This record gives sequence, structure tokens and C-alpha cells, in this order.
Amino acid sequence: MDKDKGAVKDWLNNADILTGALPYMQRYNGSIIVIKYGGNAMADADLVESFCNDIVFLKQSGLKPVIVHGGGPQIGSMLERLGIKTKFESGMRITDENTLEVVEMVLAGRINKNIASKINSAGGKAVGVSGKDGSMIIAEKLTKQKNSGESNIEKIIDLGYVGFPKKINNEIIETLINDDFIPVIAPLGLGVDGKTYNINADTAAGAIASSLKSKRLLILTDVEGVLDSNKNLVEEVNEEKIKEMIISGEVSGGMIPKISTCLDSVNNGVEAAVIVDGRVKHAVLLELFTDHGAGTLVR
Repeated sequence: MDKDKGAVKDWLNNADILTGALPYMQRYNGSIIVIKYGGNAMADADLVESFCNDIVFLKQSGLKPVIVHGGGPQIGSMLERLGIKTKFESGMRITDENTLEVVEMVLAGRINKNIASKINSAGGKAVGVSGKDGSMIIAEKLTKQKNSGESNIEKIIDLGYVGFPKKINNEIIETLINDDFIPVIAPLGLGVDGKTYNINADTAAGAIASSLKSKRLLILTDVEGVLDSNKNLVEEVNEEKIKEMIISGEVSGGMIPKISTCLDSVNNGVEAAVIVDGRVKHAVLLELFTDHGAGTLVR
């Protein structure tokens, strides 16, 4: 009998959770949510399964999720297996023709189709595409400037086939959404020169979110969110606070481009962007459907 009472209590708790999520479901009903997916969350089988189930839950709750994925570790592993040496400059992989071939194979092939198939296995309707399909992402070659040292002369660094999104053509994404599919997008772009460019997944997700005027941009990463000097999570920031934290050094390294992408997106039509800890199970649901959130909100 005690066991039955315990089961009833669990059911009631579950019912409370569902009813508590209802106002958030109503708030986001019919809204486009762009989610950048990558990092360790893609390497952990349990987290991958949980993420794909959550995406299906979002869709069935009336939201319109759009997934943009990365794949840096997987690309690195494949390059190593093939004996192709790779170099980084300013945190970006220099991409020659041989490297680009592997990047496209891994991103648009294995990773993209794997995510789409797992969402489909969870009961969703996902379609895997790359930014090249339908000229979705028009890219421009990215160049970096580097200070050469004591001479204080800046020189241009050629990153090869690395680009940034110059324009997003929404047609193919909107067609998939309107036909009730979940787009899963590999961050590759097509240049006006007809060449393929590898694009940072955070940057691609931000550009797509801005172009679609999405309700939310969620960037899943391998950290809790933006941390202050005492390593405490900062739950919400605005442009002024971001600039202060970059100047003070509280925000540094790989977090700078992520927070900058969030800021750019909210300055270009996205209602809010969130840096979310992708290592936490159901982080996407916690962020969207609870008071607690699961990261740092940028307004």
C-alpha cells in the first residue's frame, strides 16, 4: 500500500510539472526556436538521445525548432585517422582543399544525417540539409588580422575555405517548417564564387536566427554559461554588462564569440538568446519551460 501511495505521489508530481510548463508552452506556441547543438553533448550517447527526445517534445508542444549543429571534435578525429595535418589560427581551423573535403563529409554526411535520423527515431520528422542546399547560406571568405609582434604591423592570415554568412535565404528553411519538418542544418555555405566554405556553427546559428526573427536562440555549450569573477553563473546580461565583462576579462577566450553572436542576434530581431549548458540533461526544456532556466540570457 505504501508503494502505491509513493507511485501516486510521483504521478501527482509529474502532473504538477506538466501544468507548471503550460504557461511557457502557450508563450512559445507557434514560435521558431533556433538551437545550436554541439560540443560534448554530441559525444555522449545518453545526452544525444535525450536531446533528440526533447526536440520532438518541443515540436509536439507547438514550437518550431530549427537545429544548427557543429562537429569540431568529430572533424578532428577523422582528419587524424586520415593522416591529414591541421593547424589552428586564432582558434579557427585553417581549411585547405583536403581538409574541406573531410569537413563536408563529416558535417553534411555523418553528423547531419545521424542527428536527423535520431530525431526521426524519437517520433519527429527531421530533414538534414547543409547551408549549401538551395543556396541557404551565402558565404564570404573570412580573413583574420594578426599582430606580427614587436613591429606592431598587422598581417592578414589566410584561413583557406573558412567563411562567414553574408546572407541567409530563408525559403528552404521556411518550406520545411511549414511542411511540419524539423530542419537540421550543417554550417556550410556557398560563396558567390561557387566555392564551399566552412562556417563556425555559433555564427551560422546566430545568422539564421536573425534572418528568421526567431523567438529564441539557444547556444548549447560545454560550460554552465557566462561566469563572473567568482565563477558564479550570471543569469542575465545586456549589451552594457557584456562590454564590461569583456574589458574586465570575466568573459574571455571561446566565450567571447558565443556571447557576441548572442548580442548580434538580439540586435537583429531575435527576442532573446541564451547560452545553455548542453551537458545538463533536458537543458533545452529547463530553459524554455521552467522559471529556473539553464544558462545565461542575453537581452
